[in-house]
Amino acid sequence: MTVAHVLDLLNTVPWWLVVTVKAVIVLVIVQTVFAYSMLFERKIMAWMQLRPGPNRVGPWGLMQPAADAAKMLFKEDLTPKTADPIIYKLAPFISLICAMGAFAVIPFSESSAGIWGVADVNAGILVIFAITSIGVYGISLAGWASGSKFPLLGAVRSTAQMISYELAMTMSVIGVLILAGTTSLSGIVHAQAKVWYIIPQIFGFAIYIITAVAETNRAPFDLVEAETELVGGFHTEYSGLRFGLFFIAEYLNMITVACIATLLFLGGWNAPFGLTIVPGLIWFVLKAGLFIFMYIWLRTTLPRLRYDRLMNFGWKFLLPAATLNLMVTAAIVAVLG
Repeated sequence: MTVAHVLDLLNTVPWWLVVTVKAVIVLVIVQTVFAYSMLFERKIMAWMQLRPGPNRVGPWGLMQPAADAAKMLFKEDLTPKTADPIIYKLAPFISLICAMGAFAVIPFSESSAGIWGVADVNAGILVIFAITSIGVYGISLAGWASGSKFPLLGAVRSTAQMISYELAMTMSVIGVLILAGTTSLSGIVHAQAKVWYIIPQIFGFAIYIITAVAETNRAPFDLVEAETELVGGFHTEYSGLRFGLFFIAEYLNMITVACIATLLFLGGWNAPFGLTIVPGLIWFVLKAGLFIFMYIWLRTTLPRLRYDRLMNFGWKFLLPAATLNLMVTAAIVAVLG
């Protein structure tokens, strides 16, 4: 069957069926990647800290994600008497739905039959920022609805951290949009066919890396769930499956920002050095995997920042630096035209 026959067949299939099948495939793949990225993190951290890591469940510990999922499903799910029953139960699903929703507009590769993704949206980067910014409500509502002071403090920290670092993150991305002349994620990748934007936007890329780690509440910016200060942070009063949903959302957000970095700065599915013999999807996965490895490396290496220093770093350094990078990029594009 030729490519033309495949395209003709797709044109006869109802659009809602195509979208549904694509969504199911993407969700299954993303959930599998999440499960084994968690195992990958534990293995890498163990390697860096000279210990074996998970190796009991299945060969080389490959069944550990399934064991963790079963444990979460069968653990007792408790609800505090002081909690708001509806919002307390709804908050984990808000975080999870927002984390999953971002993958609907991420193009993972390109083939002769079209974009590998659920939908190719013209304003893809804006849609992702809109969806992921709502995800903070899941954490905030979880902390507030728990009826306890430590989760509430974690929720307040999450809100303040999101506001302070999302501004700098947006500024770092706008420089890429100016160079590409489009907000379409596939269009940005096509604009990097010759030069990846990590080269002209190296400062924007560095700012994006720092703000992405802070946005996803990962070490050394994981003050939202600082066990030395807040017991467990915003999810202190959660247990069982609802407790696990927050961690699923956290890892999915980590994968999301890795995909965005790949699309905006690392050329997406474009092959480096003209090595087109390897499919674009493989290059995309390798680049995103490298970004996730950086997350793990930071967690294993750096201690947690003090909260006031975290806020000062966001407002007094990153935001001015991102603004300056944006102004210089805009001036250069305007002059060179």
